[in-house]
Amino acid sequence: MSGMLDRIRKGYGKKLISLHMWNGWIVLILALTGLILIGGFWRGFLGEGRVWIKWLHIGVGIASILPVIYYLLLATKHWKQLKKKPWQRFNVLVVLGFLLGWFGSGVLLWQFKLVGPEVSNVALVVHDLLTWIGLPYIIYHSITRLKWLKEPNRRTVKEKENRPAVLQPAAPQAMYTRRAFVRGAIGVGLAVTLGPSFLKWVGNSLGGIGGSQTLDKLIEDNANRLIPNPIPLPASTLPLGGGAQGHFRVYTVTPIPSFTNENWSFTIDGLVDKPFKWNWEQFVEQKRLVQISDFHCVTGWSVYKNTWEGIPLKMLLKQAGVKSNARTVKFYSGDGVYTDSLTLDQADLDDVMVAVMHDGKPIPSDLGGPIRLIVPKMYAYKSVKWLNRIELIEDDYVGYWEARGYAKDAWV
Repeated sequence: MSGMLDRIRKGYGKKLISLHMWNGWIVLILALTGLILIGGFWRGFLGEGRVWIKWLHIGVGIASILPVIYYLLLATKHWKQLKKKPWQRFNVLVVLGFLLGWFGSGVLLWQFKLVGPEVSNVALVVHDLLTWIGLPYIIYHSITRLKWLKEPNRRTVKEKENRPAVLQPAAPQAMYTRRAFVRGAIGVGLAVTLGPSFLKWVGNSLGGIGGSQTLDKLIEDNANRLIPNPIPLPASTLPLGGGAQGHFRVYTVTPIPSFTNENWSFTIDGLVDKPFKWNWEQFVEQKRLVQISDFHCVTGWSVYKNTWEGIPLKMLLKQAGVKSNARTVKFYSGDGVYTDSLTLDQADLDDVMVAVMHDGKPIPSDLGGPIRLIVPKMYAYKSVKWLNRIELIEDDYVGYWEARGYAKDAWV
C-alpha cells in the first residue's frame, strides 16, 4: 500500500496542476448545465433535451468526487509544502468543502424519491447556497491565480526606429500593490454582478421560510383581471393549514398567460353525458371545499401545509357524468401548450382538486391561477397550471413532460 501511494505521489506537483484544471472544467460544466436546468427559457426551448442536460449534470456531478479522492491521496505531501502558508491551507479546505458539499447535496437531490421530500428540500437549499457562495469564490480564485497576475515583472512593447516591436522588461513595480488592486477589482466586479441576485435568492429561499412574503409578492404581481373575486370559506380566511411553509419556484414552458372575464372559460367535454362550459362568474358560484396538502416539485423543493380551496375533481366528473368507455382524464393548460392526464382511478382520489384559492387568496398568475389542478400525492408537473379544459378520452395519454422523459406515474 505504501509503495502504491509513493508511486501516486511521484511528480505530485504536475498532478496537482492537472487536478486544478480538471476541477475547473467540472465546475464550469456543472455551472452551465445547472443554469440551463433552472432557466425558464431553456425549459421550453430544449424540450426533451433538458432531460439529457439533467443527466449530464448528474453524471458530471457524480464524477466530481474522483478528483477529490485523487487529491486526498496527494494531500499529505501537499499539506507539508503549505506548512508556512496558512492562507493557502485555508483555501484548500474551503474548496474541498464546496466540492464535497455540492457532491453530497447533489446525491440527495438525485435520490430524492429515496430520501423523501423533507431531506431533498433541505438539500436543494444547501446546494443553491453552496453555488451562490462557492461559484464566485472559485471564479475569483481561478482568475487571481492566472500566470499574468503572478509574474514578477510585466512586459511592455517598445518601438524602435525601423525595427519591429519587441518585448522589453518594464520598470520595477510594487507587485503587491498591483496584484492587490487587480484582485480587489475582480472581487468588486463579482460582488456587483452577483450580489443583487444572491440577496434576492436569500430573501426568497431563506428569508421567506414561512412563505407569506413571497406569496404576497406573487399576489401583488398577479396579471389576471377576473371579477368578482371568489369569497373564501371560513376555513380559508384563517388558513386551516396555518399558512404555507416554504417557497414556490416559478417554472413554466411558455410565457405566463393572463386572463380576463372576456377570454377565460372552463370546459368539461369528451366522453361525458353532460358536457358544460362555464364563464368566470358561473365558476365562482360553484360549491367549493377546503383541503390542506403538501406540494412537491420533482426538482427537489416542497411547500408544506397549503390550504387549497376549490372543487374536488371527482365532484366535477360526477356532475358531468363519465361514459363507460372513458379511461383517461386529459387536462389542458390555458397557455395552449401544456397538457397532462390521470387515470380515472387517480382522478377519483379525494384530494385531487381544481383549486381557485390558496391560503384564502386567489391563486396568482405565476402560480397557475386563476385555477389550477392540485394532485398532492404526485409531483407538481401533474398539477396543471392555468387549467381551462378537462376532456374524458378512451385512450391513454402521455403528457408534456412525460413525452420528454419524465415518469408517467409521478407518485411522490
